[in-house]
Amino acid sequence: MYREIFARAKHYEDTSTRCLMDMVKIPSFSTKEKEVAECILKEMQEIGMDDAYIDPLGNVIGRLGFGKKVIAFDAHIDTVYPGDLSLWDFDPFAAHIKDGKIWGRGTVDQKSGMASMLTSARIMKDLDLGKEFSIYFTGTVMEEDCDGLCWQYILQEEEIKPELVVITEPTNLNIYRGHRGRMEMEVSIKGLSCHGSAPERGDNAIYKISRIALEIEKLHQNLRYDDFLGKGSICVTQVFFTGPSQCAVPDSARIHLDRRLTFGENKESAVAEVQDACKKAGYPDATIEILTYQEAAYTGLIYPTEKYYPTWVTPLDSVYVQNAADAYTKTLGTKPLIDKWTFSTNGVSIAGMKGIPCIGLGPGNEIYAHSPNEACPIEHLTKAAAFYAALVYRFSQEK
Repeated sequence: MYREIFARAKHYEDTSTRCLMDMVKIPSFSTKEKEVAECILKEMQEIGMDDAYIDPLGNVIGRLGFGKKVIAFDAHIDTVYPGDLSLWDFDPFAAHIKDGKIWGRGTVDQKSGMASMLTSARIMKDLDLGKEFSIYFTGTVMEEDCDGLCWQYILQEEEIKPELVVITEPTNLNIYRGHRGRMEMEVSIKGLSCHGSAPERGDNAIYKISRIALEIEKLHQNLRYDDFLGKGSICVTQVFFTGPSQCAVPDSARIHLDRRLTFGENKESAVAEVQDACKKAGYPDATIEILTYQEAAYTGLIYPTEKYYPTWVTPLDSVYVQNAADAYTKTLGTKPLIDKWTFSTNGVSIAGMKGIPCIGLGPGNEIYAHSPNEACPIEHLTKAAAFYAALVYRFSQEK
């Protein structure tokens, strides 16, 4: 069966290519995914899925089968902006083909995963795979802005409860089983404004926040290390201030912190560490806030969430990782590298918040995500599609 699955994926290679090109040609930045969602919905309907719809947040959701066991495949369909166009060799939305690759914004991160998922659905229908499952295919929104928000909505409002979610973010066709979490915080402090010609009359908030920032720099060096996920990190990424004028001492200042959480770190421990850094700087009264995401989706719905995205790891010896490795070898003919992402994915809500097992395999190399001249090899589309279908077949063999 595995050979037959790969043969069908190869048969559909032109379809996978066309599907990815269609999506790349549609700009779909976070909160602006409407047109690409409609494109994907049409594709799902043409495949003949048993259900296909767009939910109130804007996620496009398709389903094959009516079984009690639920497996889901996920790809986010929003992208970052292309940035400086002079750094691109091609129009980022032309979906140019060269050297066996499709070039353009979103080819790696991560419309290629969506294209391969849809091809895998064609294969499953052709070969009558996974009849005992309900198999969901989700094209999710706003991930680049707020990873996992889309799946918070799916799990809580759509009440879809998979026993496994396959995340199709780029892995260079390796199998990934986790990544560090993250959170966004701001530290703010008050000062006292006065005329800049006599700064000693005031209390300069920039000087105060700068001392805190230097303690944050020291904190980074001493954060927890995990053998699999690596070290936690913290970084000051933005500085803000207020004051009456450029000729006045600032009366408030704040810094934005990007915190990456390794295994064993959480929201409470991270806040406590920043509180300690503020005390060491001499400002125990500084305010620490975990930020909230509350942007409107393209549908108009606002679904607020705290910007805390927990760490997750699926154990190496779990049935999910082991079955994935077995399906990979039998379909693609080699043993997979089993590793982790450096960045964050929708797994933060699926596995990190809700404890639902996740594994990952996606076409494209993550080093090209968010970069100019982003490109995905066409052969990756074929191999990923074959793997997704083979994984369903492998799980169907479980007694």
